[in-house]
Amino acid sequence: MKQRNCATCLAIALGCAGLLLAQSDGHGLHGKVERIKVHGKALEGNLEGDSPDRDVSIYLPPSYATERSRRYPVIYLLHGYTDNDDLWFGSKPHFINVPSVTDKALASGAREMIIVMPNAYTAYQGSMYSSSATTGDWETFVTRDLVSYVDSHYRTIPEVAARGLAGHSMGGYGTVRIGMKNPDVFSSLYILSPCCMTANTNPKPSPKAEAIHSAAELATADFGTKAQLASAAAWSPNPKNPPLFFDLPYKDGEVQPAVIAKWAANAPLAMIDQYISNLRKMHAIAMDAGDKDEPIASTVRTLDQILTSYDIPHSFEIYPGNHVSGIADRVETKALPFFSKNLSFGHGTR
Repeated sequence: MKQRNCATCLAIALGCAGLLLAQSDGHGLHGKVERIKVHGKALEGNLEGDSPDRDVSIYLPPSYATERSRRYPVIYLLHGYTDNDDLWFGSKPHFINVPSVTDKALASGAREMIIVMPNAYTAYQGSMYSSSATTGDWETFVTRDLVSYVDSHYRTIPEVAARGLAGHSMGGYGTVRIGMKNPDVFSSLYILSPCCMTANTNPKPSPKAEAIHSAAELATADFGTKAQLASAAAWSPNPKNPPLFFDLPYKDGEVQPAVIAKWAANAPLAMIDQYISNLRKMHAIAMDAGDKDEPIASTVRTLDQILTSYDIPHSFEIYPGNHVSGIADRVETKALPFFSKNLSFGHGTR
């Protein structure tokens, strides 16, 4: 687990935006981070009661403050379930520190880019980057509200060719789901250990999940139970079923085929054939997973096979590791160089 190097990440808080100043420790310049609020019109009125005003962490490369006429491509980075943007960009210890990792990648030859991560931690601890009345329309928030805000408030290159999408776990799921639907927004995808690629068509009834009726009860639930509730909120919303406003794939211990069908319809490996023409429009696609991260590694292999069967160019790797052990290294040595090579840096260049 990588910890932040205090000498290279010394921060000075400036105002409520939480601006972190770029500086040097004698080994090269470092980027700066802003944590801002972005209003999500697409998230207004969600039945979970989550605020539509979302925290967003933004990494600005070292030259951003000095080269004031320069514009930059943008990577939209999506975190995993139970995570938030501060666990990836802030001062709390976690398995990756995006500013530190990015500074290292730049020192090794990666090109300067803006990196944006929205906080998708919700009442059920994760949005699944999906669209429902219960969670809100996270797909539209990411592709329209967030992209529009960033393009209008930062010196981006506001073109499809200059936007990449990446994510880990739930964020990897979101990268596949959102990316294959929106080739008019993103041109390159890097998918890290994506969860939820296939649907469980024979779920085991969970009395624990059925017994939860409040946020307080949710807080004490185990990870698997919480994940079921978040999935239900995202994929089987029901505005007529208070207080949680979703349907589980079982009721009173009996499997509910109609709900299972809804969950299956949200599995990327089930829907991908509908979006092959969109995936062909992508400039570049890459994916990876740790060899000990099952069943995720198997679903990544299946995704590789599907893209190969359609002759869609992409890169694919299964590396030694589990679900989180290699993520910092993969972002530093694989994902950031991938976007450095494949995004447009202006004037038609890549």
